[in-house]
Amino acid sequence: RENSSENILSSANRLLLHEGRLMLAESTRLLDVYLFLFDDFLLITKIKRNKKKYGGSETSLIPVCPSLTPELQSFIREGGFCTVLDQPIPLDRLILKNVEPV
Repeated sequence: RENSSENILSSANRLLLHEGRLMLAESTRLLDVYLFLFDDFLLITKIKRNKKKYGGSETSLIPVCPSLTPELQSFIREGGFCTVLDQPIPLDRLILKNVEPV
């Protein structure tokens, strides 16, 4: 839900452990996603690119959180953004398995 998404990341006690891009296989297509692994849940976001092109020095004026990875900062400056793909997955309900590369 849009209105509760602001509260998801607002906990002062929550730690961001890792973040990064991943290709997610969804039925017959691949999705370019960006994952945020916190100490209590995994958040999967869909990477979207803004169709509006920024030109010249305008891109340097876009405020970007300094704690984000340089890759994500650059992506945001280019007009990209991430939208939450689904409900956050609590780590106590997450099962990780090694799979063979496709």
